Order: sequence, then structure tokens, then C-alpha cells
Amino acid sequence: MQKLKTLALASLIFGATVSTVLGQQAAKNTFVNKDNVALGGYDVVAYFTQNEAVRGNKKFAINHGGATYWFTDLENKTKFESNPEQFLPQFGGYCAFAVAMKGAKVPSDPRTFKLHDGKLYLFFNDYYEGAPFNTIIPWNADEVAMLKKAKNNWKKM
Repeated sequence: MQKLKTLALASLIFGATVSTVLGQQAAKNTFVNKDNVALGGYDVVAYFTQNEAVRGNKKFAINHGGATYWFTDLENKTKFESNPEQFLPQFGGYCAFAVAMKGAKVPSDPRTFKLHDGKLYLFFNDYYEGAPFNTIIPWNADEVAMLKKAKNNWKKM
């Protein structure tokens, strides 16, 4: 019953937000804000080196694939420049759960992330109709199946 309730709620959220997300999207397959900054300015390298979401600084910014990435320092910027594919979030930084369950590009919260097999995954984590909804919870409940669905869906998106 709880699983059905979660999926129904997810369906409502994703249906309501897809049009908003597409309006904000500047880089074709990367979730960016209105200023074309990926991950809300969080440093993609810091997820791997510090295992936490750390806000970058626009003075250490670079453009990659049509999106601007911010870094905390020159060292992280240089690491990214030498091998961007190692650090880029999966599914363009969109919510991994939404990609899996709806084949939809839904905004993620860059503070809600998971490193799995050397890859960065981001998740929607916000309030919906006054109740908290964190998509990493249903993702973790069936990660193997979710990951398989997300990878298959992303190929079509």
C-alpha cells in the first residue's frame, strides 16, 4: 500500500513539474538553473572528494556541454577539466528516480545525492502538498531495478 501511495504521489509531482523543467533547460540534457548553472552551483568534484554537496564559486567556473559548472577551488576545476566524464552526474543531473519511473526530466536537489559504483546520482527532495517527499527513499528500496529502468529510459530521452 505504501509503495502504491509513493508511486501515485511521484506521478502527480512529475506530471506537474515536467513542463517547468523543460522551460528552464538551457543545455539539452543537463539540468541547469535560469543562469545556465548546473547543480545549482554545487561542485561536482566535491561529491567525490569530500562525499558531500559543497557549493562552488563562480570565479572557478567553466562551461562544459552547454552548462556552466562552479568549483570550490582551482584544484577541483582542474580535476574536472582533465576528465569531466568521471564527475558528471548521471542523467544530466535530473532526478534519477523520475528518469526511472516516468522517463521524465525532473529537477533534483543537489544536496540529495548518492555515489554508486563511482557514479553520481541526484534526487528530488522537496515538499509536495505540504508533505516531504524524498525520491532517494524509494530508489534505495529497489536500486537495482531502478537503475536498470533509468538507464533504459535515459537512452530514449
